Amino acid sequence: MVHSLKACWRLLHAVGHALGGWWTIRFTFPGLSQIERNARVQEWSRRMLEIMGITLKVQGTPPPEGPVLLICNHLSWLDITSIHAARHVRFVSKAGVRHWPLIGTLSNGAGSLYIERESCRDALRVVHHMTEALRNGDLIGVFPEGTTSDGHGLLPFHSNLLQAAISSGAPVVPAALRFADAATGENSNAPRYIDDDSLVAAARAAVAGHRALR
Repeated sequence: MVHSLKACWRLLHAVGHALGGWWTIRFTFPGLSQIERNARVQEWSRRMLEIMGITLKVQGTPPPEGPVLLICNHLSWLDITSIHAARHVRFVSKAGVRHWPLIGTLSNGAGSLYIERESCRDALRVVHHMTEALRNGDLIGVFPEGTTSDGHGLLPFHSNLLQAAISSGAPVVPAALRFADAATGENSNAPRYIDDDSLVAAARAAVAGHRALR
């Protein structure tokens, strides 16, 4: 019973934190520089992981600045927040995300670029914007698998977005995410978000116990 109440409190706290992020983006971001906005996103992400009971462990040194194209495996709805907690990155996301209630505003505030995945023409447009952003010194992140997986292997890569690194001359830096149980160190599927998994169910699973994120 106590465990369930603690999980519910974490979820409510996380929703409140998300709403606080929405407020900051709508009313504070307009008066901030881009560097200040990026720092706010990183601070917000670190706090969100703390609220969810997740410990972030970074192996290696994230690139301190761009231009860099970061490529990473995709496991969960927590992936972007986890990477932002280590270093602010502008991610390429599916176009529909920008219209999601609350999440769309958070994504926009983090500087996301959007792509219509089914459109080859739109991929060319996004590559152009990615190239321009890299030339301006941004860190851009993509999930080449194009969707989430169970983490037991990599899905086929959609490599068209990597053209931006070639066109801009930016280095490509690989990263790997793993969710682990804090007690055992074994891989955990609790935060996964694949196929028919719902976001609510994934969030409830993620806060069900303390998790370590690597």
